[in-house]
Amino acid sequence: MELTHIYDLDELNEYLSQGDLSAVRGWLDEMRIQDIAQALMTLDGEVRRDVFRLLPPGRRADVFAYLDPHHQLQLIRQVSVDEGRHLLSEMLPDDLTALLEDLPKDEVRQLLRLLPFRSIRRALTLLGYPEDSCGRLMTTAVVSVRPDWSMARALDHLRVQAGRGETVNLVYVTDEEGGLLGVLALKHFLKSRVDVPVSELMTGRVVSIDAHAPQEEALRMMRHYDLPALPVVDRDRELLGIITVDDVLDVEQEESTEDFQKMGAVGSLHLSLRQAHPWLLYRKRVGWLLILVAVNIIGGFVIAGYEEAIEALVVLVFFLPLIIDSGGNAGAQSATLMVRALATGEVQPRDWLRLWGKELGVATALGATMALAVSGLGLWRGGMEIAVLVSVAMMLVVLVGSLVGMILPLLLARLRLDPATASTPLVTSIADVAGIMIYFGLAATLLGLHGQ
Repeated sequence: MELTHIYDLDELNEYLSQGDLSAVRGWLDEMRIQDIAQALMTLDGEVRRDVFRLLPPGRRADVFAYLDPHHQLQLIRQVSVDEGRHLLSEMLPDDLTALLEDLPKDEVRQLLRLLPFRSIRRALTLLGYPEDSCGRLMTTAVVSVRPDWSMARALDHLRVQAGRGETVNLVYVTDEEGGLLGVLALKHFLKSRVDVPVSELMTGRVVSIDAHAPQEEALRMMRHYDLPALPVVDRDRELLGIITVDDVLDVEQEESTEDFQKMGAVGSLHLSLRQAHPWLLYRKRVGWLLILVAVNIIGGFVIAGYEEAIEALVVLVFFLPLIIDSGGNAGAQSATLMVRALATGEVQPRDWLRLWGKELGVATALGATMALAVSGLGLWRGGMEIAVLVSVAMMLVVLVGSLVGMILPLLLARLRLDPATASTPLVTSIADVAGIMIYFGLAATLLGLHGQ
């Protein structure tokens, strides 16, 4: 059966506008639950609720799990208490934590009242871990076996507990106290003799992560070791839960979005642009813009100090935007490459000297190329002296801008600050100020001009 494309919503909207509920049900029956969730999140509140209620009861909880927390909360407020209790109780622990962690305490209490005691205890346990830690991300729904069990007994246990675990592709082996001992793939249960003990087939070298470790570290480890799931342990190596691939994909998307926002001199939104209130967008953007204004004022004062030189040789103004923007652009390129390399773990702050040397060579080559490109224009506009001035200025400005763009993210990482804070506007503003000082300083030296 051919599936409707997840973004082809015209047909759904047409059925809704006509009030043809039977056609809407048929449309939903052809959709996967993930696609239904995507479609629901494009609809307005009451329409979303009405379409959600057209789903068979057995599919509602599955679709609900794929909504983002913002839309989950809206639906919980719109459905009955009993239905809200059912939806929340069917959520996996990590998904429930994602819904609760950004809510005010009063709303958390209201939602927890809908849950059975066991779910409340698990939710509070996960919420007790630091924000952005692996403990917040893990699911405690994990099935484990004992090393002294036969494969037959272990397989029987998996059949009984399969509905409890989020994944059984990897089966973890624990001792009686829950300590992580090993792991074995599900294929061993299909290929091995039933009387073989689990301990003979398990792999003892298990890659695991501490519950208090940053979520980004889990992402790095799962990518590096090509793991479908990563066990989470405490200091005593007791198995607390697992982090699955779908969990870290969400983390990667959030981290990339946050880095892009910071590199655009925007604070972290934690909301989609569609959901963000105009006042929130204003508050997140205005602070950085005011800081950048203050930085650029320095460049204004430098230019003001060379008013007499500019009046004496107006041609200097013609090349000012060209040279200054080139330095900022080169710095933005370097900063973008460095922030991304730090985020993916390709480079470390300790690599600064080797990277600085490499960037010095690349920036010198870039600066020389751009200097050659503008030298002819300088010769045409002002003669040999202006050609030499703009060529040397271009060379130095591109060199300085590139080095600033490279070293600032490394410096922030060394200080344990977010390298993405070295945003493109910030690097560009610093490079602009440095470029103005270099350009007019060279003009004063090479052409015998002086400031005020």
